[in-house]
Amino acid sequence: MPNITLPDGKQLSFSEKVNGNKIVEKISKSLAKEALIMSVNGHLKDLSFEIEKDAKVKILTSKDEDGLDTIRHDTAHILAMAVQELFPGTQVTIGPTIENGFYYDFARKEPFTETDLKKIETKMSEIVDRNETTYREVWERDKAISHFEKMGEKYKAEIIQDIPKSEEISIYFHGKWHDLCRGPHLPSTGRIGKHFKLTKVAGAYWRGDSKNEMLQRIYGTSWASKKDLENYLKRLEEAEKRDHRKLGKEMNLFHFREESPGAVFWHERGWNLFQKLVNYMRKKQLDAGYKEINTPEILDRSLWEKSGHWEKFGAHMYTSQTPDEKIFAVKPMNCPGCVQVFNQGLKSYRDLPLKMSEFGKVHRYEPSGALHGLLRVRAFTQDDAHIFCTEDQITEQSLSITNLILEIYKDLGFKNVILKYSDRPELRVGNDAVWDKSEKALLKAVKETKLDYSVNKGEGAFYGPKIEFVLRDAIGRDWQCGTLQVDLNLPERLGASYVEKDGSKKAPVMLHRALFGSLERFIGILIENYSGKLPFWISPLQTVVIPVSDEFDEYSKKVNKQLIDAGFSSEVDLKNHNLNYKIRDHSLSKVPILLICGKKEVDSNSVTIRRLDSNEQENIELNKFITTHQALNKAPSL
Repeated sequence: MPNITLPDGKQLSFSEKVNGNKIVEKISKSLAKEALIMSVNGHLKDLSFEIEKDAKVKILTSKDEDGLDTIRHDTAHILAMAVQELFPGTQVTIGPTIENGFYYDFARKEPFTETDLKKIETKMSEIVDRNETTYREVWERDKAISHFEKMGEKYKAEIIQDIPKSEEISIYFHGKWHDLCRGPHLPSTGRIGKHFKLTKVAGAYWRGDSKNEMLQRIYGTSWASKKDLENYLKRLEEAEKRDHRKLGKEMNLFHFREESPGAVFWHERGWNLFQKLVNYMRKKQLDAGYKEINTPEILDRSLWEKSGHWEKFGAHMYTSQTPDEKIFAVKPMNCPGCVQVFNQGLKSYRDLPLKMSEFGKVHRYEPSGALHGLLRVRAFTQDDAHIFCTEDQITEQSLSITNLILEIYKDLGFKNVILKYSDRPELRVGNDAVWDKSEKALLKAVKETKLDYSVNKGEGAFYGPKIEFVLRDAIGRDWQCGTLQVDLNLPERLGASYVEKDGSKKAPVMLHRALFGSLERFIGILIENYSGKLPFWISPLQTVVIPVSDEFDEYSKKVNKQLIDAGFSSEVDLKNHNLNYKIRDHSLSKVPILLICGKKEVDSNSVTIRRLDSNEQENIELNKFITTHQALNKAPSL
């Protein structure tokens, strides 16, 4: 006779084993219409799952994250079902949910077209209307392998062969169509609704390995309501307009080449933006007491073995062997090098906290299919810093770092920041007393920000708890950027120590801190957040001086020099094009201010200014323009 405890503490008693549908009926009829799946003692289950013992149960609807995720999971299955009904002989592989949607990978000789996507969507709607019953079966491993091989589904058979023998082989049916899946799923295809849209087709290697066959991946999105779907599609349309790769080309900032995949070729303007951010961060860190260092990009394998990176990160490292048979690695992280700087010379407790910053170039292998402009690269620069401190200083330093990060984000226009706090994982290093102190310090820092935060239980690094700083941009997208981690492991592994008051030696605590994370990725986020129209103080090209005709070239050159001498990034456009063409060209490049020079401006030592996205013009004396805009040429906090 199971007793079911609901989230509000209310208990329901049943005389025999009970499934989710019966529990929902007993709670309320209105909930029965909205219920999708349930959580049983923290594990997600179908509503048809039978509970035989006392349990804590939560009924989940589309308003719950897991409920919406299940709608998307079912929609992925219906996508595969529709494809196989329309295109017999197509093999299905995997179809997981992703942020805001799902995808499914297919093995098919003929490429899917935009017309095909429309046909598939129509067929998916038909399947929803058929309201096929969904149910689960558990099969024997050999039966499942044989069954899918006979169907010609070699990919499914291969997946089953790799499933650990301790796990069940779970098969979900939607009517007669079925797929290997852990679940859970909705009671029937009709419960999905029709608030879905197939968005694009892309190539994807089987199991993400470029040595394997190329498959076709169909992406889609699915929502609980028509309004939610429409809002998302509008955001998607806006995101396409803001794509940093498109804007980066228009603004002449950077490009990529096949000869060096995942590495940025910075143009003059893009590199100017990069350096502006570096100089800004350098000033903020100098004011906060950081000492900037620089460490080698190539280090002997032995150091990476000592640090633990070789074992845990080796597959993502670039290595080379020299003629004397030594193996070196291009650094994927800056931490071990920083510890080597700390280790030079004797350190006392009086030297702590010691804050070391580094704009370190790192290289990490990413599969070709995962690369995405500036947002996912193989070579990038981290604005790293490592703070060596005592256990008693963790709280103070965590607060200091958190406040610095939030101030920098505010300067750059990100006021909507969400924090994610992760505590100790099951497998970890360090004693529990230090973990207690570290977690308490970080959580206190989080709470004192007065910002929204979530707790990710057990998701900390093996060496210490961490905070992730998530930015919400102008169109509601979240970007995980800054991080703060407490390290109880690496200093000791690499022999770092300081002398305590009593003369004993002790390993310091090491705080890992990144504010932008990757400068390349952060620049991509900035471009998309501002749609290329960056704040004046970090604009890669702030002003362009345009003579009305070549008669005023010399005056325009003079104006441009005065602007450069006053600290502005400026150019003069002397190309043989008419005025309207130049205005359109520089507006497309997102130059904030154009300064137009003609006879009136020469006679009055002035300029006529035209601001981006404005047709209005204003004549202003040159020195006054310089004075008023110099105040705008600094970060708000500086």
